[in-house]
Amino acid sequence: MSANSIEIIPVTSKKQQREFIKFPWKIYKNDPYWVPPLIIDMKKMMNPRKHPFFEHSEVDFFLARKAGTTVGRIAAIKNNRHIQVHNEPIGFFGFFESINEPEVASRLFDTAADWCRKKGLTALRGPANFSQNDTCGLLIDGFDSSPVIMMTYNPRYYIDLVEQYGFQKAMDLYAYYLASSKGFPERLVQIAKKIKQNSKITVRSINLKDFWNEVEKVKKVYNSAWSPNWGFVPLTENEIKHLAKELKPAVDPDIVYMAEDNGEPVGFSLAVPDLNQAIKAANGRLFPFGIFKILWRSRKVDGLRVIIMGVIPEYQKIRGIDAIFYWETFRRGTRKGYKWGEFSWILENNKMMNRAAQLMGAHVYKTYRMYQISL
Repeated sequence: MSANSIEIIPVTSKKQQREFIKFPWKIYKNDPYWVPPLIIDMKKMMNPRKHPFFEHSEVDFFLARKAGTTVGRIAAIKNNRHIQVHNEPIGFFGFFESINEPEVASRLFDTAADWCRKKGLTALRGPANFSQNDTCGLLIDGFDSSPVIMMTYNPRYYIDLVEQYGFQKAMDLYAYYLASSKGFPERLVQIAKKIKQNSKITVRSINLKDFWNEVEKVKKVYNSAWSPNWGFVPLTENEIKHLAKELKPAVDPDIVYMAEDNGEPVGFSLAVPDLNQAIKAANGRLFPFGIFKILWRSRKVDGLRVIIMGVIPEYQKIRGIDAIFYWETFRRGTRKGYKWGEFSWILENNKMMNRAAQLMGAHVYKTYRMYQISL
């Protein structure tokens, strides 16, 4: 195929937006592990009036067409907060999907790269939808099961499409798996009990009746505890509220914890049921019957994902707060019938979190990669 026969179309109309959103159904038509995103959520995400990322940053969406048929898509992203926080003028690509033809992928990457150059950016990193606070990373290992809630999935051939273009590894993100049947290490149980008995730190379940005050406490911990991590960008007030609103229906307060010192938040742990197991049945549509399929299947969800777990820097030397989080999540989770858990994602260079997962007996079963190329 000649690259000249591939047309790149900016998404500017509702019809083009529908094409952009629906294109993955063509790629994953016969893939048993793909979880279709909810179309209503994708529409909100692409709407500058409804998603807070657009308040501070720029995104343009593009379609690739050949002979009038859509064959790929991509988003070019300028994350101004990332540029400010890390003082590096890099752009991002996201929402990448393509048929298995290098020429199509190359035209899409060229489009994102040219867009970023015009913005004065010197590198292109991704995938990120829109940032590392959202879904991100290309799946490079662990294609034999569906992704859990708020994690990505892609065909294996995407690795070749990305690397043949010239992208190189920037960072790997690990997903750990732990079956409840393995039990919880007695050594960590004892550490957790000792901290609970002897420390001034208290760990409690969150109070959904005081939800928005709890969200304020989470914000303090989140933007402090993760600040040293590679690529981390603090969430804005509106981004925190948006994420909290999206996650609230999935929250089970029995497996979400706040650590406090005299009422001040110093740590937070968020695990949620893997609702992807239920969402998969809706095939992207809530109405007219999708919502009922989700509600029915949500009763049978047997796993959970630990999305967030962190302690603010001043309290990270108090060994054991994380052990309490892990132990309580495991203890209460198994009591509620969850048979396994995923801890994701964890940066490959986060020695403390990787060691904690391994001490619990968890193992890496999926690897996601962030790629980068100089412009």
